[in-house]
Amino acid sequence: MPDKVSRRGRGQSINALGQPPRHEQARPTSPPARHAPLPTDPALLPPLPFTFWHIVEDGTDALNFALRPALRAAVDAHVRLLLAWNQAINLTALREPEAIARGHVLDSLTGAAAVERLLSKAAGRGRSILDLGSGGGFPGLPLSFAVGATGSALVDSVNKKAGFLRAAAVAASSACAVAGESPPAIEVLAERAEDLADDPQQRGGWSVVTARAVGSMTELAELALPLLAVGGHLVAWKRDADGELRAEIAAARSTINAVGGSRPHVQRVDPGGRLGLAGHVLVTVRKARPTPDHYPRQPAERHRAALLR
Repeated sequence: MPDKVSRRGRGQSINALGQPPRHEQARPTSPPARHAPLPTDPALLPPLPFTFWHIVEDGTDALNFALRPALRAAVDAHVRLLLAWNQAINLTALREPEAIARGHVLDSLTGAAAVERLLSKAAGRGRSILDLGSGGGFPGLPLSFAVGATGSALVDSVNKKAGFLRAAAVAASSACAVAGESPPAIEVLAERAEDLADDPQQRGGWSVVTARAVGSMTELAELALPLLAVGGHLVAWKRDADGELRAEIAAARSTINAVGGSRPHVQRVDPGGRLGLAGHVLVTVRKARPTPDHYPRQPAERHRAALLR
């Protein structure tokens, strides 16, 4: 007797009741699991180990930079939350406190002296910092407390990361206030840089735009310079390996010029190697002229233009 073939298709049998066998029947789905809310109070989380602070303190000494109590408290709150949230959301590939101390906190603070110097020249524009692609909050969050910014914005288009940034900014600001300093006004923007540049409240208003591990210099110049006031600066955290950075900057020069930027300046941050950040550099670009209205272009247009170069 030939096998029965149902409308469910060949090779799938049915039982006497005209139903698929039990192992083929759809099982009722369970309601989605409810995850516990992620922490927002760093005081309830484990303290950072001594080795974390040894690395940070030794590094700030090498930078001749004071780790003020309020800055230390802000960093402490930020990193405790980062370690907790990183177990649920991929905020950083660095998982150990010691690696975060060097690879994120110290690396961010290598830009403090340069940003402080640039902000001191921002007469009439305020001491404002916008950090593109903040992710886990670096460099924008510790830098805002380190240089005493009056206002800063942490920008990340990924909503989950923006949620972390809001929690970390509130916790760090509270810790700073308890330590006796007035915290900067920090806002978190879950936006793409292209969309921010279309906002008249954001375009052309910032004194410093920072970016760390966010795209090439060509990409950064086009995204960051429209957001800067004339006379403001882009400060990009980069790594220089085998002369690749020189080629990257050379490839970006036409775009930098088109969006109103001046010649890039490169500064090595760890020439003696004491920080353990060999090859890390800061690339600074001053906005010398207003950016034409059609910049920044949308990603597809930028990609097509790159293919034609």
